[in-house]
Amino acid sequence: MNTHTTYFPAIEQVQQAAERLRGIVNRTPLQLNRTASETYGANIYLKREDLQQVRSYKIRGAYNKMATLNESELAKGVVCASAGNHAQGVALACNKMQVHGTIFMPTPTPGQKLEQVKMFGGDYVTVVLAGDTFDEAKDAALDFCDSRGAVFIHPFDDPHIIEGQATVGLEVIEQLPQHIDYVFVPIGGGGLASGLSSVFRQLSPDTKIIGVEPTGAPSMKKALEKGEAVHLDRINKFVDGAAVQKVGNLTFEICRQTLSDMLLVDEGRICQVILSMYNKDAIVAEPAGALSVAALEQYREQIAGKNVVCIISGSNNDITRMEEIKEGALLYAGLKHYFIVKFPQRPGALREFVMNVLGPTDDITHFEYTKKNSKEKGTAVVGIELKQASDFDMLLSNMKERGFYVDYLNNQLHLLNLLV
Repeated sequence: MNTHTTYFPAIEQVQQAAERLRGIVNRTPLQLNRTASETYGANIYLKREDLQQVRSYKIRGAYNKMATLNESELAKGVVCASAGNHAQGVALACNKMQVHGTIFMPTPTPGQKLEQVKMFGGDYVTVVLAGDTFDEAKDAALDFCDSRGAVFIHPFDDPHIIEGQATVGLEVIEQLPQHIDYVFVPIGGGGLASGLSSVFRQLSPDTKIIGVEPTGAPSMKKALEKGEAVHLDRINKFVDGAAVQKVGNLTFEICRQTLSDMLLVDEGRICQVILSMYNKDAIVAEPAGALSVAALEQYREQIAGKNVVCIISGSNNDITRMEEIKEGALLYAGLKHYFIVKFPQRPGALREFVMNVLGPTDDITHFEYTKKNSKEKGTAVVGIELKQASDFDMLLSNMKERGFYVDYLNNQLHLLNLLV
């Protein structure tokens, strides 16, 4: 445990941050969500940080930090590393304060986020792509800072960043006079969770704060289990806004004291919620932004009849990812399946497969086949979409009974990733 870390944001510090942010950030709405409330038999409120000008809460911490720098520090320029949302917050802060910023982003960052950073920063920012993950981009940014003497604007592990993000908690408490039983908050590096939870610890100590991470990047979960911030060698970068290999030392120490629970949510479940929120509520949530709502199912019994707040942290979702998100949702729901299938190399083999193997509502959505003249049978990769998950057993039985089955790919991620 990091016993040397004693920082804990006081309400007075958070209130000072709120004053600095007045007129800079939107006081985002706290909306009762009918869909989620009816689903879980609770009063589910969504704190819509996706409606900030930069479409995430990150502007709060970025601007608050930069507003505390002196003129000589600002004259040297600022530097940050980000998977996207923090970069946009720093970019807008640079534009408003007329300070130059150099922004390091991982190479796989969605194009939509790159364009947004350039738009918000204008002539005041330079974007540099470096590394495959946030942590690699951060290392490059820190090296750049050392060479230029510039100030590094950390995305989460800095007192002024934490205090800026904590203003989300202040607003929630002001906007909902009724007692709040639960708050579900997404966690990447922990800046939002640590700031928000520190406010509730002081102003509403009975409220339970539930942290949520994707299963592929459980950095806070592992830290809490081990008693210190740990570096994860590998993470799944699908939930890019929460794909952090190591949480902050400051944020870990605060969360260790304030979180009531720490949940992990499967990426497929997140995909389902993104689509549901879009189709039913016209909310365009990015994967990290949907984490809090995606976790509610795990607390269905506990939250029944309660007042619950979910932080929708951002909406910077590249439209080109929607097919990937739909695919992930179908796979998670057991409605999409991939097989290696063998076909006799004769006319009518495919027709036999369609007529005698597939059910009446099954649909072939992927088919890759190469005919080889020297073989009696050829193999194909076939993707099949079902109307209901219970149809799978009959499909598999038909395939094996009629000699078409070779292998099932859904549980072989190294092969499946080549297809989806």
